[in-house]
Amino acid sequence: DKIKPDLRRQEVAYDTGHAAGTVVVDTPARRLYYVLGNGRAMRYGIGVGRQGYSLAGSATIGRKAEWPTWTPTPNMIRRDPKKNLKYAGGVPGGLNNPLGARAIYLYQNGNDTMFRIHGTNQPWSIGEAMSSGCVRMLNQDVIDLYARVQPGGRVHVIQGRRQA
Repeated sequence: DKIKPDLRRQEVAYDTGHAAGTVVVDTPARRLYYVLGNGRAMRYGIGVGRQGYSLAGSATIGRKAEWPTWTPTPNMIRRDPKKNLKYAGGVPGGLNNPLGARAIYLYQNGNDTMFRIHGTNQPWSIGEAMSSGCVRMLNQDVIDLYARVQPGGRVHVIQGRRQA
């Protein structure tokens, strides 16, 4: 009940040229769509990267993990060593892990982008632009999406104003 109704998971009408099974991340709208086909999609509220910290364009799902470990990237440690250096050895999966219950790893040209679609231990961040670039979802939503997607699946990230 603390999540705004428009950020809650729901099936919606969604007119798109993307094939069923595609994930569309609409960064400005703070919504993620899993295309079902026939003009329908499952819509989720998301948290996104703060200005200048986000993936753009297309990617593929390189792998998936349940209760993943988290290690800050070298850039995250450089930007904020006071906050992130203590986690350089990694944080085991679990309720206190920033990646939450599931992580979907995004790849481009066969390489890990270091961007993820993942759960969160900060549910109040859904609808906000405050991450280091990853797409945050409520844990129950990322569990739902995780069950729907497969490695090799397509992800398209919309940045800026949506084109007509």
